[in-house]
Amino acid sequence: MRARVSERLTQDQERGAVRGLRRFERRCYVVAITDDVLARVRRPFPVEPVRTLDAVHIATAESLGEPPQLITIVTRDNRVRDNAKALGYSVE
Repeated sequence: MRARVSERLTQDQERGAVRGLRRFERRCYVVAITDDVLARVRRPFPVEPVRTLDAVHIATAESLGEPPQLITIVTRDNRVRDNAKALGYSVE
């Protein structure tokens, strides 16, 4: 919606993007932000500074309890990328 309002997308492109996001969302696993996640957010990350919401995403991945080798972090943000790699995650 923001991209269409700022005229970076046409209305048809917006509809196509929304359809694609809904397909993607059905394949995602939603994880609650727990007190443990918030406690992790308060501790330093390997590569600082990290933005608050980015810290929540990284801490949530850590809270899954899976070895980092089994999780791939998908991001376009260099801070998230650098932290995820430093923590042993695959990054795309």
